[in-house]
Amino acid sequence: QVQLVESGGGLVQAGGSLRLSCAASGRTFSSSVMGWFRQTPGKEREFVGAIGWSGTNTYYTHSVKGRFTISRDNAKSTVYLQMNSLKPEDTAVYYCAASTGALGLPVDSYRYDYWGQGTQVTVSS
Repeated sequence: QVQLVESGGGLVQAGGSLRLSCAASGRTFSSSVMGWFRQTPGKEREFVGAIGWSGTNTYYTHSVKGRFTISRDNAKSTVYLQMNSLKPEDTAVYYCAASTGALGLPVDSYRYDYWGQGTQVTVSS
């Protein structure tokens, strides 16, 4: 069992930055692929990026590549999403998720076993 708690969301102006954190409890964090997703009302949950268990491998959706960075600290059981050059279209509830049996870096939400409660990010223009 893995429990995930996101923090760090808030209101920021376009062009600004935020760093989201996702603290995990459970023994499988260090061997799990961690993903970030986001969702706006009326839309499906969208893949943002993922990081492998070692932190070496990352993958991002095209719209955030070069602006967002995912990192992890296995000693602290925490994964981070650094968001720079934020745009109004980045406004969403952001979720972290853990995939305990993944091969590679899954982009589909059904491949993730555990989810946090989400944190709101609002980017004003």
